[in-house]
Amino acid sequence: MLPKLKIYWITGASSGIGEALAYELAKPGNALILSARSAEKLVGVKEQIGNRAEVAILPFDLADVNAIPEQVEKALSFFGHIDVLINNAGFSQRSPAMETAESVERAIIELNYFAPVALSKAVLPHFLERKSGHIVVVSSIAGKFGFTLRSSYAAAKHALHGYFEALRLEMKDVPVYVTMVCPGRVRTNISYNARKGDGSTHNVLDEGQRKGISAESCARSIVKAINAKKYDVLIGGAELLPVYLKRFCPPLFYWLIKKINAT
Repeated sequence: MLPKLKIYWITGASSGIGEALAYELAKPGNALILSARSAEKLVGVKEQIGNRAEVAILPFDLADVNAIPEQVEKALSFFGHIDVLINNAGFSQRSPAMETAESVERAIIELNYFAPVALSKAVLPHFLERKSGHIVVVSSIAGKFGFTLRSSYAAAKHALHGYFEALRLEMKDVPVYVTMVCPGRVRTNISYNARKGDGSTHNVLDEGQRKGISAESCARSIVKAINAKKYDVLIGGAELLPVYLKRFCPPLFYWLIKKINAT
C-alpha cells in the first residue's frame, strides 16, 4: 500500500516566502497545491520543483472572496484532501496614514485579513470532517506593533492575530491546529509590491529589506514551526527586538521605535 501523501496548499506561492516554502516542502511524501494570481509564474515554480514532489497549480485572485468556496472545491479535487493550509498571500504598504486613500486601505485589509479568514473558513469544514488539519497564517512583526508608513497593513496583521487566536481556542477540542508566523525583514519583493497612498506600487527595494534574512531561511523556520505545531513563531534578526521591548519595557520600546527607519 502506498504511503498517504501530506497535502500542503500555499497561497502567494509564485514568489517570495511562498515560493521558498514550495521548494522547502517539495519532498517525497508531500504534495503541493500552489496558488497565486499569475498562472505563468506558478508554472515556473512547478517546473523548478520538477519530480521532487507532486504539484498542482490553482491560479486565482484571493481578493475575490466570493469565488473562494469554488476554489476550495477545486483544491480538494487534486489530491482528495488537504492537510495544511498556508495563508501567505498579501501585500504591504509604504504611505503615511493621512496620505492613504480609503480605497487603498480597504484593498490592503481585504487581501491581508478578509481573504485568509474567508479561505480558512471555507477549508475548515473539510478539516473538521477529517478531524485533522492545520491552518498556518503568515502575519508579520507588524502584527505585534504598529510601525510608521504601515498603518493599514499593521491593522490587518493585528486583526489576523485576534481572529486566529480566537479560532484556535474554538478548536481546542479537535485536532485542528493554528500557527501564526511573524517574519521580520525578509529579502523578497514585498517592498517593491507595497502600495503607496494612491494605490501605485512602491517599486523600491528598501534598505532594511535588502539586509533581511533570505526567503529560504524564513521558509525553513516556518516548516519547523509547522512540524512542531507551534502557536506563534517570530522569524528574523535584530528587528525582532521591539517585540520583546514592547512586552517587557514599553518606555524603551516607544523611544526606540520612533528612531527606526521606516524603509
